[in-house]
Amino acid sequence: MLAPSLKLPLILAVALLSACTAVPPAPAPSPIHRDAHGRIERSGAARAAFKREHPCPATQQPKGPCPGYIIDHVIALKRGGPDTPANMQWQTVEDARAKDRVE
Repeated sequence: MLAPSLKLPLILAVALLSACTAVPPAPAPSPIHRDAHGRIERSGAARAAFKREHPCPATQQPKGPCPGYIIDHVIALKRGGPDTPANMQWQTVEDARAKDRVE
């Protein structure tokens, strides 16, 4: 048993250590905006900006179709990823199918 003079400092030390090592709560996820059909809303302007900054790998064009490729969100929209050019990348159709199976 500890001496009464040591109990209070020990209790305070444990309380302080607990407060310093506590994990802060995770931020609340941002709401996912959906259209009238229940699909996640997408920004056409963000997609166009991405294509201007990163032309199609197949055609090297900033507009029009890009055969064999799609624009993918690095962090999926359903996981809270932003619909911004910084969260987009070109991905082959085959890679996109494989990624969709695990997401």
